[in-house]
Amino acid sequence: ELVARAQALGYGALALTDECSLAGVVRAHAEAKRVGLHLIIGAEMQLTHPPVKGRPDAPPGPQLVLLAQTRRGYGNLAQWVTVARRRAAKGAYLAHPSDVEGRVPHAPYLAGLPDCIALLLPGALQGFETVFAHAMWQKTWFGVERAFIAVELLHQVHDAHLADVAQRVAQSTGLGLVAAGAVLMHARSRKPLQDMLTATRLNTPVAECGFSLQPNAEAHLRSRQRLAALYPPEWLAATL
Repeated sequence: ELVARAQALGYGALALTDECSLAGVVRAHAEAKRVGLHLIIGAEMQLTHPPVKGRPDAPPGPQLVLLAQTRRGYGNLAQWVTVARRRAAKGAYLAHPSDVEGRVPHAPYLAGLPDCIALLLPGALQGFETVFAHAMWQKTWFGVERAFIAVELLHQVHDAHLADVAQRVAQSTGLGLVAAGAVLMHARSRKPLQDMLTATRLNTPVAECGFSLQPNAEAHLRSRQRLAALYPPEWLAATL
């Protein structure tokens, strides 16, 4: 449905980025081939620091979207997904910044995750110092050619703060800014189904999920015209 909707909206390409998973790639590839849409394979990873003695509650690391540029990049990303999944119980994962620093014993070639582009996803409530630190780490290991800051504007209360922090960090680090959709559904009408899936994951009735639910239906695949009204043209250059 995502691929078909992207093709109908005139997208030149679509990136599929499930969280620490490549499970949707086969079906998406088949549909993309059928409709003639370029498919970009990727994954989203929330990095966490390993527990340290005397400091069990380490702050979360960067949240990244990785996009494979080549077959080699796809292999490296698939290997990292496997490493992160094997560290945790079924249904969970643990991806560490040290993985990208080449400190996986049997996979030192993951250093810098060759042939993958890294998009940093700043949190809506993160301050400049946190995002700047994450961006500098990202720049160190991916280089300015493969590192970007992605901004997801979903008509939420902290959009202005998020855009301001992202712009200031980009200016300070030299990293480019790109628009990202945070897409969870192909069409706005699927919001009730998205709410139900969230409730199922939380094992909680929909009526009791509160702020765990998406506050609106903006996390759908929006038209190019709608995106152009939300983002500066230079942010969209790599998106549309």
